[in-house]
Amino acid sequence: MRTSFVFPVRRFPAGRTDESGILRSVLLFALLALLAPWARADSAQVELPGPLVTVDWLRKHRDQVNVLAVREDLARFTTAPEYSGEGRERVLSQPGGHLPGALLLDYARVRRQRRVNARELSWMLPRATAMQSLLRETGVLDSRPTVIVVDAMAGSDFDMAARVYWSMKVYGDDDVAILSGGLAAWIDAGGEVSLAPARSGAGTWSAGRKRTDLLARSADVARAAATGVQIIDARPLPFYLGLEQHPAARAAGRIAGSKSFPPETRVRRQGSGLQHLSSEQYAAVLDALGIDPARPAIVYCNTGQLASGAWFVLSELMGNPDVRLYDGSILLWTRQGRPVVGLP
Repeated sequence: MRTSFVFPVRRFPAGRTDESGILRSVLLFALLALLAPWARADSAQVELPGPLVTVDWLRKHRDQVNVLAVREDLARFTTAPEYSGEGRERVLSQPGGHLPGALLLDYARVRRQRRVNARELSWMLPRATAMQSLLRETGVLDSRPTVIVVDAMAGSDFDMAARVYWSMKVYGDDDVAILSGGLAAWIDAGGEVSLAPARSGAGTWSAGRKRTDLLARSADVARAAATGVQIIDARPLPFYLGLEQHPAARAAGRIAGSKSFPPETRVRRQGSGLQHLSSEQYAAVLDALGIDPARPAIVYCNTGQLASGAWFVLSELMGNPDVRLYDGSILLWTRQGRPVVGLP
């Protein structure tokens, strides 16, 4: 809640002043200056424990934050969770519904068609105005400045949540986190699930100045090896090796010199969904893959979604301050006729 103050005005005949009134006004302004931090605190900034929050943390703070349910299948927002098995064998097979009060974010609108160097590319970061309009239409309030991104945590959902998180960071919002384990973890822990229709509109989220330090261009990737920057491929191994190719890419293979950090090494199965690893486990995984978590890095994939998950791990969970995401990824790279390597 935003707090405002209204001051009464006393009027006096021309030539008269009220010295005691002036003194009272000075004292009142001094008092308000002392109270200002408390007024801002009342406007609800919640201190995040880190880039991930647990189900228990969100239970305590759910009414103080924007809960952003990221969905590709919008119908699942109002569809009950599905289970398989009976009795003790009953397990969640398909997360459904949402946390009570959650806002529905259509993931298809998180990435847009953009013109890059005279080439039309799909699945790109929206412009600031488009990102701001999307989150306002979704209903995100800056009077609740903290945003918790909640995916279903099934399949590649983690990378979707990471893409939303990264996009908000690019536009200046640092008060954002992801629910570890997503909706599946919430349901597994006995959290209440709502099937109410999405409410939207009347949001007040504002985009800030674009953070170009989180973005890499083709030229940055091309000179990465010469400047000691790691290039990291976030796609499944068959794409990295050139055994598979995205339909919109012009060639199969990887950018020369890149290291593989595939999606299946970034999360692990726990309960009905997927969970992140510990810092120690990530360190061991990265060491096995030949990736130094402390060195500058540029991450890419086919379209920028899977790269968001790798960026989140390296930048946010491992604390590397110099990780950039190549948004054009392999689609832009191959359309520009730049070389890739793969199996003979």
